[in-house]
Amino acid sequence: MRQQFYHFNTRALKLIFYGFFILTFGFALTSPNLILGDNAVTKVGTTGVTTGVLLLALAIALTLYVSPHARRLGYKVFVTNRWVTASGCLGLVVLGQIGLVWALHFPSGADVDAIHQALLTPNAPNTVGYFSVNPNNLPLLLIQHWLASQFHTTSWLFFDSWTLLFVDVSATLNLLSLAVIDRTNVPWGLYLHALWLAFFPAITIPYTDTWVLPAVSFYILCYCVLAYSNAPKLLKALAALGFGMGVSAAFFIKPSAIVPAIAIVLIEGLTLLKPQPHHWLWLGLLALLLTGSTAGSYIVGHHVVQTQTYIRVNQARAKPLVHFINMGLSGQGGYNAKDSYKMVTTLNKQARINYSVTTIKRRLRRLGLTGYVAFLWQKQQHNTSDGSFGWAQDPLLAQRRHFPTSPSWSGHLENFLFLYGRNLGDLRFLTQIWWCLWLGLIFFAWHDDRKIIQALRLAFVGGCLFLLIFEGGRSRYLIQFLPVLLLLATLNSPATHQLLHRHLAWLHAPTVNHSVT
Repeated sequence: MRQQFYHFNTRALKLIFYGFFILTFGFALTSPNLILGDNAVTKVGTTGVTTGVLLLALAIALTLYVSPHARRLGYKVFVTNRWVTASGCLGLVVLGQIGLVWALHFPSGADVDAIHQALLTPNAPNTVGYFSVNPNNLPLLLIQHWLASQFHTTSWLFFDSWTLLFVDVSATLNLLSLAVIDRTNVPWGLYLHALWLAFFPAITIPYTDTWVLPAVSFYILCYCVLAYSNAPKLLKALAALGFGMGVSAAFFIKPSAIVPAIAIVLIEGLTLLKPQPHHWLWLGLLALLLTGSTAGSYIVGHHVVQTQTYIRVNQARAKPLVHFINMGLSGQGGYNAKDSYKMVTTLNKQARINYSVTTIKRRLRRLGLTGYVAFLWQKQQHNTSDGSFGWAQDPLLAQRRHFPTSPSWSGHLENFLFLYGRNLGDLRFLTQIWWCLWLGLIFFAWHDDRKIIQALRLAFVGGCLFLLIFEGGRSRYLIQFLPVLLLLATLNSPATHQLLHRHLAWLHAPTVNHSVT
């Protein structure tokens, strides 16, 4: 009975995952970002840059198709010597990241700017009001204030540099997780992470989306050490402590970033249903360490936030949780200025809750069952379709200055990243191509049912459900779940490759004729 229940749940999870993922993949493939030339939807078209890239890719593909020598050379460089080549690719991308941040460290808007202003004028009435209404950003402010105090600077270059560091640390931790699970996957992980970082301009935005990534990657690494390694028990005990601390750190920076941790716990609980021997005493000790470290680190973090004296915060003014569910039912399912203004101007806490609950009921009645399903369909599209993750569309992923300023090297970069840059459409097109390839690596690996794959699939489902229920409507919110998708794509790559290997004969490994004439 337990075995049947276990298999039923694993099959159900797989079906649910593909229910969400088919939509995500389909929305990505039909994104307006993939329109060539003038784009009537996004109003930002592609240029000769995209045409040149596509022609180059076509030329390479044709060369590989018609030339056995080219295939042998490509195989030797990118497969046989994959460790060296992949490491070199990632190293070049990191150098490019450093150059990008050095050339472009522009002020950002919305919440990012509010946090930066708090580093300059923490007692300003607008600043105090903002953090009273949005105390969820207080932990990030305290972290940035501590860094500014230690290094005696509040420049945008300084915080962009930390953003770059945190994103790259997350990538490193992801690669360590791959090494723990299966070392042979690491070179492919290096390639995928290099491509991701090459098309990820959010390293210039010092906000929770990027700063939470190391915490997410860290607790996933701790889980991998616990569940998939032959490490000594002492190291596994330390990993259990690290998992709890990583989860708490993620919660304080961005609460929704603990969704993958919840998925991990659920999958491990489901695994206990399998009729196999379990070392219950050891599992109980690990559970105790994990729970204790999570609770302990949460208590410490909560105490630090509650007793901080850097900025005055009126906790009674905070937006209630139900407000974010309410906003998630409006428009495209994202930020609603009217609802937010109501939270700011309504002083009574219960009145704010009552307004949100009443508005939720009214919106649900207006939508009806079929309307609500259609709304969720569209919201899932807005949540997941954009491979640029909302770059220059989401106010948090945009710069306050929209026009490129000069023909210099930094000016050329600005043309790709600024709202009115002539190459912004090229950036969106190329990131969308990469996003579709990324999702394709996951989509075609439906035969891969390993426990780690199921845990990552459940994490993705949990992230989708969270964004469908709460404020979403923008693909920027996917950034916090990128470690899950990067690991999933890398681990699924062998299964996807096998499928393509069977159907595309020219992708087979080249055979070398050693005969002597």
